[in-house]
This record gives sequence, structure tokens and C-alpha cells, in this order.
Amino acid sequence: MSLESYLPVLIQIILAITIPVAIIVVSQIFGQRAKTNKFKDSAYECGVEAEGKVHPRFSVKFYIVAMLFIIFDVEIVFLIPWVVVYREFLAANIPILTPILFFLGVLVIGLLYEYKKGALEWEK
Repeated sequence: MSLESYLPVLIQIILAITIPVAIIVVSQIFGQRAKTNKFKDSAYECGVEAEGKVHPRFSVKFYIVAMLFIIFDVEIVFLIPWVVVYREFLAANIPILTPILFFLGVLVIGLLYEYKKGALEWEK
């Protein structure tokens, strides 16, 4: 194996180091660094003064719903490869429907459990 095969990895490593360093340097050069600037600790809103609290508090319910969305979204991503290779498995006489139905059953049971616990109800 020659060194030319490692060139894409080397380019990616260089980019992974260069881009964050460049962003930090540009932020230090052009960012709000003045100590007497009254807007230093406020959120930047396109030149308009911020209204209300800069960092509003979110309810725990918001984070629970967000975590549930991520969990079910990631699990659905596992279905995409099955859809892509479904015909190939059928052609090779490999049973694939049972594992897919089991996986979907676990998803449905989890969703019903969360619904029963009230995790999907925003207001109580």
C-alpha cells in the first residue's frame, strides 16, 4: 500500500485542524473584545438590542421530547439499509421480514410506553 492511498485521510486531518483554528483566530481578531462594550455579554441580534433574558430557561419537558426525537430518529436510520438490501436478501432466500418486524415492534412498544408515561404531552 502506497502513501498516495493515505492522501485523502491526510487532507481530512489537515482540514479538521485548520478550520477550527481559523475560526478561533478570526473570532479573536474581529469579535467583541472591548471591555467597555455594553453589548459584550449580550446575544448578537443583527445590530438590534436584545429583548428579555439573554439565556431563557427551558423546561425539562423540552429536553425529554428532544431526546425522544433523537432516539427514534436514529432508530429509523437503521431501517434505511434494510430497505436498500431487501431485494438482495429475498433473492438469496434470506429471511429478513422477521427481524424488521421485531425491530419495528420494539419501536412501537417504546413509543407506547412513552405515550403512557405522558412524555409526549407537552402541557400538564
